[in-house]
Amino acid sequence: MKILVCISSVPDTTAKINFTGDGKEFDKNGVQFVINPHDEFSLTRAVQLQETQGAKITVVTVGDASVEPVMRKALAIGADDAVRVNADARDHFFVATQIAKVAKDGGYDMILTGRESIDYNGGAVPGLVAGILDYGFVNGCVGLTVNGNSVEALREIDGGKETVSGDFPLVIAGQKGLVDETELRIPNMRGIMAARTKPLTVVEAEQTESKLKVVGYVKPPSRGNVTLINKDNVAELVRLLHEEAKVI
Repeated sequence: MKILVCISSVPDTTAKINFTGDGKEFDKNGVQFVINPHDEFSLTRAVQLQETQGAKITVVTVGDASVEPVMRKALAIGADDAVRVNADARDHFFVATQIAKVAKDGGYDMILTGRESIDYNGGAVPGLVAGILDYGFVNGCVGLTVNGNSVEALREIDGGKETVSGDFPLVIAGQKGLVDETELRIPNMRGIMAARTKPLTVVEAEQTESKLKVVGYVKPPSRGNVTLINKDNVAELVRLLHEEAKVI
């Protein structure tokens, strides 16, 4: 079984987010980058399949050389090799096109992704990859069992969960719940040392048109000062909610 795991390099959730002076680009200065959390759940499930069923794992990322430390971490966690598409991940369709090309060339049985990246929260890439390749697609996956060439997946739906099954090749978009948080892997020294010698191949991007153009980024307004009101002063609370907060 060959598994392609798609990972994104995203800012740490504690990072302070800023944009360049013209507001059109993310300012990376002083920002620590990590594996996208949704992708990490999928990577961990792939490693479990590697351990139990001998799966071979390749990780793929679209980005410049700055994403390689995150890719090396994925290799230290247990991936066998990595592919970096040398291009700026400028929009969903572009990224999906690059991933689909790598997947098609590598003949992978299953493509595991996260449901979405936590920086842009678009959630479009997994479905686009499946559409481009004409593969079956399971989104919001919180449980995955592989038997031979067949897969049984549990996914979240509105108001409950649904179990679906399918045959390879498939695209699975995982999220929190695909593995328990206690099962997430922390690279040990042996894994870190091994990652240094594992293959990391750099390929050039497929030429494709960009479907989106960034007009600009705007940070949410800063929160105002907190007004404390005595719990017994209900009239003043109502007045402030009506006249200042304007929520009633």
